[in-house]
Amino acid sequence: MVGKDQQKAKDYQTRVEQVSPKHNSWVNCFRAFLVGGTICCIGQFITDGLINYGFEKGEAATITSIVLVFFGALFTGLDIYDNIAKFAGAGTVVPITGFANSIVASAIEFKKEGYVFGVGSKMFTIAGPVIVYGVISSVAVGLIYLFMI
Repeated sequence: MVGKDQQKAKDYQTRVEQVSPKHNSWVNCFRAFLVGGTICCIGQFITDGLINYGFEKGEAATITSIVLVFFGALFTGLDIYDNIAKFAGAGTVVPITGFANSIVASAIEFKKEGYVFGVGSKMFTIAGPVIVYGVISSVAVGLIYLFMI
């Protein structure tokens, strides 16, 4: 009986290896670096343009974040961001556009359940922990800073 179970496990493992997609880590890393770097370069280009236009560095950074979140949300709504993410993998998750994508994609997915119980309650399913840990971290850093002064 044990031999039969072991043979089934081997057959199953063989089948899994046959049907599992083969990943080339070097190509995936290059694509993630290329797309993520491009998104970051676009952000830097926007920031530099705003600074040259007369905005202060802090204002330019804030406006750049708003612009990147807007375009991340827009491209998600137009179903463009998903195609970029299929190509780039993690390269689209790291920049701020990935945050916008996670919120908008959840909102679109649960729209059919209504605006309150669908969009309103499910929109922050993925992004909620990011917000919570960001707030907790900023409070902790603020308290450390307060006591160091």
